[in-house]
This record gives sequence, C-alpha cells and structure tokens, in this order.
Amino acid sequence: MTEPTTWETFTLERPEPGIAVVTLNRPERMNSMTNTMFVELEKVALQLDREDDLRVVILTGAGKAFCGGFDLDDADGLSSLTALGMLDQQELAARALSAIRNIRVPVIAAVNGAAAGGGLSLSLAADIRIGSPAARFNAAFVRIGLSAGDLGASWHLTRLIGPARAAEFAYTGRLIDAVEAESIGLLNTIVPAESLLDEALAMARLICANSPGGVQLSKRALHANMEVSSYAAALELENRGQALLTRGEDMPEALAAFKEKRSPKFTGR
Repeated sequence: MTEPTTWETFTLERPEPGIAVVTLNRPERMNSMTNTMFVELEKVALQLDREDDLRVVILTGAGKAFCGGFDLDDADGLSSLTALGMLDQQELAARALSAIRNIRVPVIAAVNGAAAGGGLSLSLAADIRIGSPAARFNAAFVRIGLSAGDLGASWHLTRLIGPARAAEFAYTGRLIDAVEAESIGLLNTIVPAESLLDEALAMARLICANSPGGVQLSKRALHANMEVSSYAAALELENRGQALLTRGEDMPEALAAFKEKRSPKFTGR
C-alpha cells in the first residue's frame, strides 16, 4: 500500500538528503494530539524507517507549542469508555510513540514551546532534545485525575533525570522551564528560538557525517542497554555490534581515509 504524501496533522519535509523533518501542524490547538495524529505518526514512522537513505529525523511543532498533549475537546469522552475501551485508546497512542522511538536512526526533538502530557512523552521518545527558551514541560495528567505514568514517561524520566526528580515532576505536575530542563538533563541544550531548526539541522549534519551502520547500531545498543540488567549482557550486545560493523564497507573506508588524510565516503553497506 502506498503511503500518503500529505498528512492531516503534520507536515513532512526533506531539507537535505537523509534528513526528514516532521512538524506537528495543529498550531491553533497547540499541536494537541488526536486519534488521527496517533494513526498518522505511526504510519509516517514506519514509512520513514523503510527508507534506506534515511539518516536523521527531526521532530518539532508549528507555531508556539511543541505539543500540548491530548486534545481536551476529545478527552471528554474518555471517562465514558469501558476499561477495555480505554486500554484500546492507550494502546493506539502508545503504538504511535513507540514507532517514533523505534525509528532505526536518531530522532532529534526541536522543542519550540510547551511539551505537556502526551507532548512530554512524545519529546521523551526522541533520542536528543534541544529547545528554545520557550520550551517547557509538565506531566499534566495528574491535574485531571490521571497518572503521569503515560506513554512511556515514567520509564524515560527516571532514566533521564533520576528517580527523585522524576517523582517530584510526576507528583506535582509543575512546569519545568527550559533553563531547569537543561540543568537536569531533560534538554541537551537551549538555543535561540529563531535558530532552533537550524541548530537541529546542524546536529543532524554531524550525525550524517558518520557511518550509517555505526550510528544505527549505536542507537540499538543504547536503547537495549537501558533495559538489560547486567554489565555482561551490555558487553555482549556491544561486542556483537562491533563485530558486525567490521564486516561492512564503512570501517575500512574510514581507516583508509584517515591514512590518506581525506574525508571518508560512507555508504552504509
């Protein structure tokens, strides 16, 4: 089945070879999430993941927000769902964010404003987060009688900012601004609003300059080793990845380029 080239809830652009920019495009609703958005995000993630020349995905929001969470116009009906109906709703959303997180190449979130509730979880699904001074985060669900443990947030937050800070963030539902987010590791860096996308593209270019296979297996190792329970298991995974990469073309090319004092020409093969 051919995937659509236009999308209802976001735009997809290719500013440079190997780089895709997904921009949530409901600015009048703070790019809030709907079931249509969940379906489309899962589809575009799977589409992008099939592209052999894909190297980096940038995720951002149109207008003044990154993503304001689940659209409250659609939230009224949640309390009337059966338990199984609500589970179906959660799994629809979770599949979308899991698909974004599991894209085989790095995902950079360019957080241009509020990332609240499910928008927080979406930003956490990225590998790297850079933000403008307007970036702010909160686990908004505790304010409407739901759990802050939503769409992977409890898993990511404890690993990114530590259990105690994650607990405070989750239990209070307070806003964390860009400066605090950077200081605790929720944001990698803060850049001026007018250059946010340019900085995301600059970071994407740094990634694109490296071996495609090396980057992809680095992501696989980092993800897997956040879940394994032992140092030995982490070493085993890393060892297999390195052994596999020596069988490709990029490592010999990199060594030859170093000796010849030139830039390597990576193919990903």
